[in-house]
Amino acid sequence: MKNKTDILLIDDEKVIIDSVHKIAGLENWTVNATEDASIALKKFDLDNYRLILCDIMMPIIDGFQFLTELKNRGIDTPVIMITGFSTNANAVKSLYQGAIDFIPKPFTVDELLCITKRGLKYGELIKNCQKSLDLNVPNGFLTIPPNYYRLGWTSWAYIENTGTVLIGATFFFTKTTGGIERIELLDVGKQIFQGDPCSVVKTEKECLYNIQSPISGKIIEKNEKLFEDIKLIENDPYREGWIYRIIPNNLEYELKFLISFSTDKS
Repeated sequence: MKNKTDILLIDDEKVIIDSVHKIAGLENWTVNATEDASIALKKFDLDNYRLILCDIMMPIIDGFQFLTELKNRGIDTPVIMITGFSTNANAVKSLYQGAIDFIPKPFTVDELLCITKRGLKYGELIKNCQKSLDLNVPNGFLTIPPNYYRLGWTSWAYIENTGTVLIGATFFFTKTTGGIERIELLDVGKQIFQGDPCSVVKTEKECLYNIQSPISGKIIEKNEKLFEDIKLIENDPYREGWIYRIIPNNLEYELKFLISFSTDKS
């Protein structure tokens, strides 16, 4: 029988390894750390993990190659990327290749605690989906309308007939935050960019989470209903719980980094 460990940490900086061990200890989470992603892959022969924290820039196998290897081996443990190079490109590539979120270095105690809690919750939700609905890929217990595209499992974009685009947060994002009580939105007229935070949600447990925009564009409308009933973003995320309506900047190009909901198995 394999050992059970909460977190597999892959990072070649000792200060990060020490920090994660100390912060995880606050919640009694167990951590198994390694500086080499190739060694980390071998650890799955002996251990089961609830969550993986993985640096992007590493020798031999980098974080993106590690995500590819996990997919090739059928390992569906949730991954959160750690990066000292927090760019739009790294964010988009991480989410497109299967990571559920990423955290820039240096991070605070609260930032790591909150994002780790969301990652562990994500793993539990996937297992519940697979057990109850026999899904290989989670569709969030909801019927997704056609023409919806997602950036990882964080945000979605819906192309309207007029050429404008609605964007919002996915079911799997809202259900792993621990109860959203407030949302911060940008003003109409602001430009947003693919992979950049376009809004921030605050949870009942005082955690703050960024929602990365699935595409770039100019905000022409924000969903004022969310200020009256924030639960719309959780209970009806793909319809009444949308966040912005935007005019896209480069939709054809940016769709290459999104995944169509219609290709997900259900």
